[in-house]
Amino acid sequence: MVLPVVAIVGRPNVGKSTIFNRIVGERISIEEDVPGVTRDRIYGKGDWLNKEFNIIDTGGIDIGDQPFLAQIRAQAQIAIDEADVIIMITSGRDGITQADEEVAKILYRSKKPVVLAVNKVDNPEMRDQIYDFYSLGFGEPFPISGTHGLGLGDLLDEVIKHFPENLRSDYDDDVIKFSLIGRPNVGKSSLVNAILGVDRVIVSDVAGTTRDAVDSPYTYNKEKFVIIDTAGIRKKGKVYESTEKYSVMRALRAIERSDVVLIVINAEEGIIEQDKKIAGYAHEAGRGCIIVVNKWDAIEKDEKTMNEFEKKIRSEFQFLDYAPIVFVSAKTKQRLHTLIPMIKMVSENHALRVQTNVLNDVIMDAVAMNPTPTDRGSRLKIYYVTQVSVKPPTFVLFVNDPELLHFSYERFLENRIRDAFGFLGTPIKIIARPRK
Repeated sequence: MVLPVVAIVGRPNVGKSTIFNRIVGERISIEEDVPGVTRDRIYGKGDWLNKEFNIIDTGGIDIGDQPFLAQIRAQAQIAIDEADVIIMITSGRDGITQADEEVAKILYRSKKPVVLAVNKVDNPEMRDQIYDFYSLGFGEPFPISGTHGLGLGDLLDEVIKHFPENLRSDYDDDVIKFSLIGRPNVGKSSLVNAILGVDRVIVSDVAGTTRDAVDSPYTYNKEKFVIIDTAGIRKKGKVYESTEKYSVMRALRAIERSDVVLIVINAEEGIIEQDKKIAGYAHEAGRGCIIVVNKWDAIEKDEKTMNEFEKKIRSEFQFLDYAPIVFVSAKTKQRLHTLIPMIKMVSENHALRVQTNVLNDVIMDAVAMNPTPTDRGSRLKIYYVTQVSVKPPTFVLFVNDPELLHFSYERFLENRIRDAFGFLGTPIKIIARPRK
């Protein structure tokens, strides 16, 4: 499912990062009372009234000449372009400033829904001071306090009213959607062209395609696929995304639309830290994953080279130990024929549902082989297991105390499930709940 995108925008030092952290429930953004401290857009996921959304924290828009302000303005502009709804943050302590008015002018041009929040309204006496903010032209201002968490519910009530209703995929359920992600110049578009057998990526006019991703319908052995080609994800700070016109959030949207994600690595350059960050987006989104090592033809190799490279991948991508590895060359089409069957297999595993009685037999056999752990005299008891969803396969364990399910034992159970049912290429979620 494609999630709506909310951007938090405003001049520096109005508390945008504090609000962001409140909404996502974690301290992701750096909070410091110094203008310009949030230099990059920060991404997170929030939910309100059972509605999930992606949220972007931006650097403050300013009109001065301090260092980084040009980049901050560019980052904020891209966030505005990507957003479905914009939250403009102002400060109740400072009142309306010239910078607020400049930000408002930028937001008018975006033609996006804007919800106005007046932050730092920490006590009821200050609420009478917010009425001046009606003059910014965005309707009712919402008084909030990021520090104390006040007023955020009313603010989010208004935000979710503006979510678009047409973000779902417009493809039939039997169509397998897969995307290619990775750093620039790893050969993603070349792989797309090699799979399609044409010299250029075909641009689809199917409704719902995004600016970042090119959708290419494709049929293989009477099976329907859609290939989503995305721009390379650059390391923040290395390239100004305003000139690239692509961003991580757009790649995330492509991932969300996919059943399977191909994580493309350049064999010539090897594995770098950015490759792991990119792979983490697909893993955290719960998508089926395949690690594709491209440009394998350009490597000098002997009979040990492939095994050594695979060991290196397994060492660096330990969180993707379930993902198959395919070595290909878009240029020579080496092993390219193995990709589509592998994508089909991973997609089927991603949507696989296991019979409850068989699942419980596997878990009980696992417990008999390796008894559940104890903590302070209490032993974990597993009463019942059921699969509650697919894409990714998600299992609920009904237990006496969820706190007793240690990570190591959860990992053991996941491995037993994989041994019994495969699930090659797909993450598995295990949730412990108390038996009522």
